[in-house]
Amino acid sequence: MYDLLLQNARVVDPLNGIDGINDVAVEDGKIAAVGKNLTGPAKKCVDLKGYVLQPGIIDSHVHLGTMWGSPYGQWMLARNGVTTCLDMAGPLDDILDNIPQYGAGINVAILQFASPPFTFKTTTPSKEEMRSLIDESLENGALGVKLLGGHYPLTPEVSSELIRTALERRAYVAWHAGTTAHGSNIEGMQEAVEMADGNPLHLAHINAYCRGAVKNDMEEVSIAVDLLKKNPNITCESYISPRNGTRLTCGADGKIQSRVTGNCLRHFGFSEDREGVRAALLARKAFVVYDDKEDGCSALATGEEALKIWKDAGTDVGGSFNINPPLPRIALAQARRDDGSFVVDAISTDGGCIPRNVILEQGLSLVRLDVLTLSEFVQKTSLNPARILRLKNKGHLTMGADADITVYDLQRQVPKAAFVAGRTVMWDGKLNPELKGQATLICTERGQRAVEARGLKAIVVDPGEPVQRLKAF
Repeated sequence: MYDLLLQNARVVDPLNGIDGINDVAVEDGKIAAVGKNLTGPAKKCVDLKGYVLQPGIIDSHVHLGTMWGSPYGQWMLARNGVTTCLDMAGPLDDILDNIPQYGAGINVAILQFASPPFTFKTTTPSKEEMRSLIDESLENGALGVKLLGGHYPLTPEVSSELIRTALERRAYVAWHAGTTAHGSNIEGMQEAVEMADGNPLHLAHINAYCRGAVKNDMEEVSIAVDLLKKNPNITCESYISPRNGTRLTCGADGKIQSRVTGNCLRHFGFSEDREGVRAALLARKAFVVYDDKEDGCSALATGEEALKIWKDAGTDVGGSFNINPPLPRIALAQARRDDGSFVVDAISTDGGCIPRNVILEQGLSLVRLDVLTLSEFVQKTSLNPARILRLKNKGHLTMGADADITVYDLQRQVPKAAFVAGRTVMWDGKLNPELKGQATLICTERGQRAVEARGLKAIVVDPGEPVQRLKAF
């Protein structure tokens, strides 16, 4: 007997060449069958006529730590149809400690940030300090580490050494490009690719380096695409929201701490200090991320309301700017290598607790505009990110694969349901209360014991395994 039978949806599974009206059967948390008019008894049958069903959406760049906005990131992702995510900063303990209250039943991988003034005291940590941070993070359940070079840069030499050290420890390593020598722009991206030196590296949000800070934005896209084509060791994603995510914190000297915030203030003609943030908020060019506890989510404020929130918090709040131009976002989503695979592997949001979880809301517009086929959209939002995270049993609906599923209304571009291991995580925007406080952590073998000691499930992967790219379907 099937545990769940999802009927009459348009099922799209590029790995198995499926795009048509089908049924999907689930048993013991796994895909049991996919086909037309499946027969056999089922404990629960759901008619999904008029909806699209795809392997669960995997957002390969989110933020769940409260320092970036709020503890509501997992709820916000689940409500938007995401079944698996890669957190790109932590803090690790903050996210893990919040799961008992804010878990939503989705799969979570966490990268601990490796940046001053937080996990390193200076911009020049020793190799022993690097090893200590990486080992402790892996043993506590992190998948790897993230360099927040755009916000809190290290020196070029230390950045390069940190990547090598992380790879030696068989950790997943990602980088928001930028060092003390080059910022979060196309020059910083070029520097990061050179420093990877042919080694595996996840280079975060490619669109962030194509904002026209150094050259014309589309010229920067051309440079970025060429770099990625020549360096297949780099895995990457880009997001499609006009908004970025940053922090609006000012130091005792009144200067802004995050270089990304400084870049944004300068872009809009404001000074890179407390007065510049104040002016940008009042001009409605900057936004503050705040907790909407009534709705259980993060929200954005600007103007006088935002100014008060920022002041009351002593400036230490998450923020956002509408900084990403539209044409680079489109061009990076569709760019292909000579062999037919995508240059930018995945579509992400850089969302989570930052309110821009728009993979369906805006990503499906690429399908409506014929920038991507629906099958290609599924590849970039599920199959490819599963490969990047070494999740062999996710991203497709092969018999025996994990029954992680996202269902949505293609015309309205809104989620209908999300399932993880065959269990309903979200239905019509409402979370399953039975899964509150639950999550499955994607970690290395070194972190499995610590994860399970917290009462959480663990999926063990090896970030040292090579990533196999697939041609666009």
